[in-house]
This record gives sequence, structure tokens and C-alpha cells, in this order.
Amino acid sequence: MNRSEIGNALRVLRNASGKEAKAVARSAVMSPSKLSRIETGKVSPSADDVDRILTAIGVSDDVKTEYMDAARAAATEATAWRLIQRAGLHKAQQRLRDVEARMSLLRVFQPALVPGLLQTPEYIRAILSRYDDLSEETVRRTASARIDRQEILYDESKTLQFVITEPVLRWLIVPPTVMVSQLDRLVSASRLPSVDVRVVPTNGRKYDIPNHAFAIQDDRAVAVETVHAEVIATDPRDVSLYVSKFEKFSESAVSGDAMRALIEGIRDEFLREQETA
Repeated sequence: MNRSEIGNALRVLRNASGKEAKAVARSAVMSPSKLSRIETGKVSPSADDVDRILTAIGVSDDVKTEYMDAARAAATEATAWRLIQRAGLHKAQQRLRDVEARMSLLRVFQPALVPGLLQTPEYIRAILSRYDDLSEETVRRTASARIDRQEILYDESKTLQFVITEPVLRWLIVPPTVMVSQLDRLVSASRLPSVDVRVVPTNGRKYDIPNHAFAIQDDRAVAVETVHAEVIATDPRDVSLYVSKFEKFSESAVSGDAMRALIEGIRDEFLREQETA
């Protein structure tokens, strides 16, 4: 079921129950206008919204289970990268900027690359230039749009938390000179009032697996990066799984001066290698 079908089904169930929209909305702790937008497919309901509406309508447990499964499936949306690329990578960056402008808390876990908001222009271009099917103009516009997004780093009304794994700092997917500048950028960004950068070191016992990158937008949604697609999850139960995973990695990471010392030590290793090359 898509959001329109779920909304229509909820309206049919409500009408069959004989309950008026205002009464259902009141019991579901939402405004009548929100219920109307859900029923007409104008708003995509969260799984929690559907749960409260079904409870207010008073459906049987079997019916509730059926529609809750559909709601949770609809609360997860995957968009193939090729479709995002076809629509315009720079437009995707602009949409992200709009989303980030509305949130107050952003938590990013990244085991593969330096997070986009912390990337230098050289790192951005080097990453994008790996793709043979991207034109120079596409690379330029996408890099520019990502740099524009970085203005959020200086917004002290936001809280931006980044947890990356140590291999990200050592992974030379870019030339060493680019990586040296990128590591310096991480150190300088970590000193901004709204920014918290943490690194999970490779040494020591580990109790979880990095899996893949993800970004938690407040506590409302999670954007997950897979090989073929970006997956957006909005079911509160799914979001809570990622919040828990982020917090556990954050607790095992180094921060502050210890984090900066780790990054600067790796940077100095690259500089020594260049001097002896």
C-alpha cells in the first residue's frame, strides 16, 4: 500500500465504524485537518499515526495487525541512486539543505567516507570525479550545492553530531595531499560550537558492526545509504534502532582533544610518507 491507499483504507474503516472524523481525531490526539489530509493521501502517516487512528476507530486486533504492517512498509521508502542522479544530484543536495534547515538535531554515522557536511571542496570533487558518467558540469554544480549545505555548521541553534570510524581517516580514496587537507578540516570543524566530531578507534574490543552510513534527522527519520539506493525510514521503531546504534558507537568513540590528537597523528603519518616518497 502507498500513502494514498492507506489513507483511503483508514477513511473506509472510519465510515464503517460510524464514528465522525472529529471524534476519531480527538481520540487519536491529532487535529481534524491532519486526519483529513491523511485520509485524502495528502500527508504520509507515520506508523504511530496509523496505530492511534486504528485504536480510535476501534478495529479488531487482526485488522489492526494487517494495516500496521502496511503502514510500516509504507514508512520505508527507497530511491535508487540512478534515479536521484537522473533528477539531478545538485537538486538532491538542495533538498537535503532544506531538510537540514528544519531540523534541530542531526546525527551522522559514517564508516566509509568523511561526512558530506565536513568534506573539503577538493575531497568532494575527488569523490564525485570517480564516476565516469558524471559530466564536469554535474560535478561542479553538485560540489557547489554540497558546500552551500555546510553553512549549517555555523548555525549555533543546531546540534550536529558526527561519528566516524578510524578507517575513514586512513582510506586513501583521494590523493594523500587531499586527505591531509581533509583531516585538517575535520579538526577545525570539531571546534565549532554546534559540532561534535567523534572517531571510533580501530583498537580495543568492539561490540557492534559498522554496517553502513546513516543520518538521523531529529528523531523523526533516518536516511540510510546502501550500494544501490537511499532508504528513508520513518517508523519510530526503526528510527529508535538507529538512535541506539549511534549512541553505542558514540560512547565507544574518542572526542575532544583525544579525537583531535588521533586525527593529527594520522595526518602527520601521511606528511612523513610524502616527504620520504
